[in-house]
Amino acid sequence: MVKASSALIALLPFASLLAMAPAQAHGVPDPAASDVQKISQATVQSLFVAYPPETHRTAADKIFLIGSAAPNGSVTINGQVIKRSKNGHFAPSFPLKMGENRFTLSDGSSTKVITVNRFDPAPAVPTGLNFAENSLVPGVDIARQVGERICFGAIAPPNASVNLLLGSKTIPLSTADSSVDLPANSAVLTGNTAPISDSDSLTSSKYEVCTRFSSATTLQPKYQLSLNGKSTTVAAPGKLKILASEGSLIATATVIVDSGIARTGPSTSYSRLTPLPKGTQASITGEEGDWFRLDYGAWIKKKEVTLAATTVPPETLIRGLSTRVNGDWTELVLPLQNPVPITIEQDSKSLTLTLHNTTAQTDTIYTTQDPVIERLDWQQPRPGEVSYTVHFKSDQQWGYKTRYEGTTLILSLKHPPKTSASRSLQGMKIFLDPGHGSENDLGARGPTGYPEKDVALKISQMVRDELEERGAIVTMAREGDDDLWPYDRVERIEAAQPDLALSLHYNALPDAGDAEGTQGIGMFWYHPQAHGPSQFLHDYLTQKLNRPSYGVFWNNLALTRPSLAPTILVEFGFMINPEEFEWIVDERSQQQLARTFAEGVEAWAKQVL
Repeated sequence: MVKASSALIALLPFASLLAMAPAQAHGVPDPAASDVQKISQATVQSLFVAYPPETHRTAADKIFLIGSAAPNGSVTINGQVIKRSKNGHFAPSFPLKMGENRFTLSDGSSTKVITVNRFDPAPAVPTGLNFAENSLVPGVDIARQVGERICFGAIAPPNASVNLLLGSKTIPLSTADSSVDLPANSAVLTGNTAPISDSDSLTSSKYEVCTRFSSATTLQPKYQLSLNGKSTTVAAPGKLKILASEGSLIATATVIVDSGIARTGPSTSYSRLTPLPKGTQASITGEEGDWFRLDYGAWIKKKEVTLAATTVPPETLIRGLSTRVNGDWTELVLPLQNPVPITIEQDSKSLTLTLHNTTAQTDTIYTTQDPVIERLDWQQPRPGEVSYTVHFKSDQQWGYKTRYEGTTLILSLKHPPKTSASRSLQGMKIFLDPGHGSENDLGARGPTGYPEKDVALKISQMVRDELEERGAIVTMAREGDDDLWPYDRVERIEAAQPDLALSLHYNALPDAGDAEGTQGIGMFWYHPQAHGPSQFLHDYLTQKLNRPSYGVFWNNLALTRPSLAPTILVEFGFMINPEEFEWIVDERSQQQLARTFAEGVEAWAKQVL
């Protein structure tokens, strides 16, 4: 299976996604592996286009063309001479009009034609007596509670009359007031985060209405469209079920996977919440397609839970709790009557565990003379929600994990690594993950076609050697062209139980980015315990190497989400930038980068240990 699927794209940093599939998947000539190695640092002697492919579709309003040619002479695009680096690489951007855009590239001896089709991602405004395709809500079967507000919507021609038919009720819909949309999350990576004004006729063809239901029922929503004296009625794809509020059995979900993925809404486009340990139980308060809504507000995939009918919801009291030391971990032991959902929040000096569907009767807490815990507090901010806050002895936290043993929740807190006074990395366990790998997962490609996977492995091996010279115990996710999905890498991090995990990459941009004008070192973190080392290493590299900064980003990535250690995804520079690419593949610069990065890790360790 090709790893440049949408599933992988959702898990990896968007800024690293350019040309992740084999070149054939993009319609770009694919050099043999030996040829790719040869052109990694050499000058390309004939016109080569690494991106975009010969035919390309995008919703972006501009596109960059990444490639290379012999440094002598000139390269033109549509007759215009373009800027190139000293080795002949180029990455200019051009605006795109809707529809077909043709780019003719020439170096005087050869010509290439690239066709880019720009499409509008918004639903097309329907004409005639029709609703827009896939616009009727609900699009899948849904279930909600009695008294809950439920909204319906459709897209129809402007100036139409649209009614919602619910059983014997007819409810008129009105046009939506809002004419503003928001860009995708990835827009943060290019700085284009401003709201998008929707000024075309589509605004007036969005019809909505919200209502509530006072009793349990099951309905098939239908929409009636009237225009120019004609009418049509169309059923929504999904049915609506209103759940009984009392006097019936309660549907209860139990998490059956090691880490249930809880989200803010019923699809993978919604943000993640604290994962739910295996065995967690909660009442179901709603459904939407393949998702259940749990009683504390999170949504979870149906395949990650089993169902049972109960007469009472899974709730619990909590009384005494205690701590114990188990090897390199301190365990906070919370005996409960039922394994309820949890939320964890971290800051620089504390971690707060919130138990949902819980009432406190806590009068006594026992903590040992502990390597990490300074103090433990609790509060009940609202009914059914109890929070326990661990205050740490150090500003740097080293990792945590959770599990249920029956109905007892165990929160494990990792101790600082034991290192030598003379060598700060002596005995520290560091995990290195060279980004991408294998012919199915090239990563970003430079102007010559040189793949990220190769330079990421090379720099990772150099960093490994430098860290080991300083006493670190280093585990590598891969030593060659291993075919690894992100979850494979996460499993290897969890198996290694490191003190620090680093995923090493080189960067790219989405189509709307400025490839020619964007350079720099970037860091991506998720848990607050990783913010300190992210900022420290970013500052250390940019200052010591005099390299530009791309920035330090909070980002919800598969390779920043592991919580058992500070986990960072590093972007050392942009493969697609002509000038920075030459620095990336220069062997002396690679050696300097590896040495400085290892020095930075050592300097950070000295500061926090």
